[in-house]
Amino acid sequence: MTQRASPPLPWKTRLYIALLSAVTDGARRSDGTINRCILSFFDARSSASAKPRRGVRTADVSVDPSRDLWFRLFVPSSASSGRIPVIVYFHGGGFAYLSPASRAYDAFCRRICREINALVVSVNYRLAPEHRCFLAGDSAGGNMVHHVARRWAADAAGRWKNLRLAGMVLIQPFFGGEERTESEMRLAGAPLVSVERTDWLWRVFLPEGAGRDHEAANVFGPRADGELEAALPQAMVVVGGFDPLQDWQRRYYEGMTARGKAVRLLEYPDAIHAFYVFPELNQSAAFIEELKAFIE
Repeated sequence: MTQRASPPLPWKTRLYIALLSAVTDGARRSDGTINRCILSFFDARSSASAKPRRGVRTADVSVDPSRDLWFRLFVPSSASSGRIPVIVYFHGGGFAYLSPASRAYDAFCRRICREINALVVSVNYRLAPEHRCFLAGDSAGGNMVHHVARRWAADAAGRWKNLRLAGMVLIQPFFGGEERTESEMRLAGAPLVSVERTDWLWRVFLPEGAGRDHEAANVFGPRADGELEAALPQAMVVVGGFDPLQDWQRRYYEGMTARGKAVRLLEYPDAIHAFYVFPELNQSAAFIEELKAFIE
């Protein structure tokens, strides 16, 4: 079957994506820095609320103020005293943009909390290029899920013996490499994650002088650091048919399965990158149901 030339999107969604792409492009400087002042005008924020809002209470919890490390906790107002799952969520944004307070991610984590009846811990991490980091969820956050889970699995019987990691959900994870894949070339001008944008994001995120085959980007590439830890849990990888990163995401799935890990590949042929934050899209609601089933 021949794929559509462009994904079927409501005009309001197209307008929002075009505006977001223009703003992030305008904030990028040629010297590898970001104009945060421009971004602050367009990154609409939602404040935490102890009073239930659409069935969810939220609170911002500081972990380390010196590193601006904090998280937003989402608690379903209907939560009982029984046990419910905890989802640690790393937001997307190419390692350089957005936060748990950004309206799109506040709303998305609120949906997960309400519809799955789970505690959601949405982590605010230091952003590139001001803070280059190895540990970088969805998009960039999906990349971080892999690396954080490996850190946990490497010491699961020691420091983390009281923490059970039941699974990983990598939603259109931001992986890459020096090679240009077929989907990157075919969808080179896609919104949000065009090749030009992702090249810039890797350049400001990775260590000085590192290429895109660095193990933080190309996890099963030429610099991959050995076998995967035995304790690494089952995973679900989500792929969209209009996402230029899809070939890298499938390679991640193939790399995990080749190493004997239990991984489920969930594909949405008509989905753009970040489709899940747009509740008006049918794929977004379908994904929430799949996520609920995976967690349960």
